[in-house]
Amino acid sequence: MQNRWLLLCAWLAPGLAAGQTKLLETFPVSAVQLLASPFQVAQQTDKAYMLALSPDRLLAPYLAEAGLPTKAERYGNWENTGLDGHMGGHYLSALAYMYAATADAQVQQRLTYMIDQLERCQQQNGNGYLGGVPGGRAMWQQVKEGRIDANSFGLNQKWVPLYNLHKTYAGLRDAYVVGGNEKAKGMLIKLTDWCLDLTANLSDEQIQQMLRSEHGGLNEIFADVAQLTGDAKYLRLAQRFSHRAVLDPLLAGKDVLNGMHANTQIPKIIGFERIAEVGGDPAWAGAAAFFWKTVAENRTVSIGGNSVSEHFNPDNNFTSMLESTEGPETCNTYNMLKLSKQLYLTSGSTSYLDYYERATYNHILSTQHPGQGGFVYFTPMRPRHYRVYSQPQEGFWCCVGSGLENHGKYGELAYAHRGQQEVLINLFLPSRLTWPEQVLTLTQETTFPREERSQLKLQLKKPRQFALSIRQPNWLPAGQMQVLVNGKPATTSKLSPGYVTVQRKWRTGDVVTMALPMQTKAEYMPDHSPWVSFVHGPVVLAAVTDTTDLVGLHANGQRMAHVASGPLYPLEDAPVLVSAGQDVAAGITPVPGEPLTFSAAKLIDSDKYRNVRLVPFSQIHDARYMVYWPVTTPEGLAARKEEIRRKDQEKRALEARTVDQVTPGEQQPESDHGFQGEQTESGSHRNRHWRHAKGWFSYNLGNPNRAARALRVTYSSGDKDRQFTILVNGTPLTKVTLQGNPQGDFYDVDYELPKSLQQANAPTTLVVKFEAAAGSTAGGVFDVRLLK
Repeated sequence: MQNRWLLLCAWLAPGLAAGQTKLLETFPVSAVQLLASPFQVAQQTDKAYMLALSPDRLLAPYLAEAGLPTKAERYGNWENTGLDGHMGGHYLSALAYMYAATADAQVQQRLTYMIDQLERCQQQNGNGYLGGVPGGRAMWQQVKEGRIDANSFGLNQKWVPLYNLHKTYAGLRDAYVVGGNEKAKGMLIKLTDWCLDLTANLSDEQIQQMLRSEHGGLNEIFADVAQLTGDAKYLRLAQRFSHRAVLDPLLAGKDVLNGMHANTQIPKIIGFERIAEVGGDPAWAGAAAFFWKTVAENRTVSIGGNSVSEHFNPDNNFTSMLESTEGPETCNTYNMLKLSKQLYLTSGSTSYLDYYERATYNHILSTQHPGQGGFVYFTPMRPRHYRVYSQPQEGFWCCVGSGLENHGKYGELAYAHRGQQEVLINLFLPSRLTWPEQVLTLTQETTFPREERSQLKLQLKKPRQFALSIRQPNWLPAGQMQVLVNGKPATTSKLSPGYVTVQRKWRTGDVVTMALPMQTKAEYMPDHSPWVSFVHGPVVLAAVTDTTDLVGLHANGQRMAHVASGPLYPLEDAPVLVSAGQDVAAGITPVPGEPLTFSAAKLIDSDKYRNVRLVPFSQIHDARYMVYWPVTTPEGLAARKEEIRRKDQEKRALEARTVDQVTPGEQQPESDHGFQGEQTESGSHRNRHWRHAKGWFSYNLGNPNRAARALRVTYSSGDKDRQFTILVNGTPLTKVTLQGNPQGDFYDVDYELPKSLQQANAPTTLVVKFEAAAGSTAGGVFDVRLLK
């Protein structure tokens, strides 16, 4: 099992053009054993969570769609509201990685059982298809016949079925490549052949139309199958499933990401890079590198995450990042790590590792509850807000699926090698690397980042000459990495850029010690606004401010339970940092006797918060916190506080009046509010999302206490002379003729709701429908909310 992927990557199968040459190779996950550390704890916590899940409940959507009797009721939440089966694919990947990482027999048994049952479903379907998409057979037949209705919400009235199916494809690939399940390979090829048949009579234009719907990384999977089989027809399929609306601007070096649904795009880019590796156009690799650069350097906050409410915010305005409860999404970082790994292996550039380390130590590690388990969807950057965690039998969000995978993958890029003559140390992670082909065992012992050093111990069958290259991270000043071999200063070279290399004949018992001195630095928001976070080495520091009002801390199965819905604490009451000098970090001082603990008392202008402690963000759970701090000078303090108060007051007042709200054109809010529609389109204007329709569209808004008194709708000043009717539960509320608004880009209109909706027997769900008049357009609508 250990060598399968290395052999496959090194093997260029007949029938494929020459692709990118990988400069470096990773070791299989099975070759790296984690030692005692927070990462090992996270791995074991994740394993317990995945084993608490019922495989039969996860399999139920697949069995039902194949016409086979189910053995248990399917799970709820996203697993029975349209995305049925997506978690089963994630589960295969998670089991494969966890088995490779731990060699746990129970995990392997679970993986084998899942594959065996899914094989039954595929055989029953009879055409290679395997999926849990509800009503999938009829829908796929429509697609095969060329009847395609696709938008950001989904395909042919189904919630992103191609995205759903991608999880099954990826699970089968990982079960074979990572988990060593031979049967999964044949199932993967059969499922890919089914897709070839599905699209055989579709034009490239029809497939591009289909790709308007979120579809994960199908192009990546098809490129993988091309390499597995050596058959170029699968590479052609991968190219056809590459979204040109995203690819073409990237090929031209244009950043058009503002407002795009972030995690819809990142898997596509992984596919572009993978196609270039397998044998496609090498320019596609350049497009992938350009995408990574603009996201990692211009759109990423200090913890390594990106996006607000799942979408890329404007790269020159991070206000929404600081105001929103829906900060960086875990799935985005999961996929950015995959892309970083690919780009590192083909380029050798350690800039990808610097990002990989930052995101792993801070975002990924922080997104699992270390005690009882549970995964985080959004990580708010809003000062004094908090995160919520899933529960095994309740939450089945996308970030639960990627979360299951994340904590079994910590060893995948800790080490790499260049042929047989160079071993590269990428992460300072307590672990043991075993390389059977070279009869080498390398044990890394460290408590980094609690201590500023790491130590490598070597075991070899016989003395051997090779290079040991140690990454010099971007947080370590040049010339400050000291390397000792057996207690003596080592002669080093720069064999590989970004590394310090020791070349010698190594023997069993040799010990390499690395000094890793860290500094505390202040990092501003990417838009250079006056908000800072503090980073010690690669570790982002944060402070607990409160443990109050943690509403829904451990989420139930409700559709919006993944959002931390507790009260918004006023930004004006958050602590402000006051610094007379340019170096704000100079005011951060270590707390004696407490590793990785710091004080900002010299800077904080608040008696209430002056004595908070700054600690690694990944250690903070079950609490409200500060990652980003407003900063000003003594002279500017009063004005800064007033600016924060003014900007935040109106938002909080509106939130306090809001009973329920949906942002048209944003995929997840629309899904959570039962979006339906005909002849409808969505897009963005001035960094705000909209939806309009030649036909109609509707949402289900919750009014649990019957407290709503008005419906507020936001329009754009540029939409004029459009006529439509707004209906509530099928009854016309008002007829609208848009007149525009010369006072600004956007304006709100409040429509009074009938008093009958306040009665004790009134429904608690209001279906709000926008229906176009004949020959006109309903909308554009930018915001819909019920107000108290």
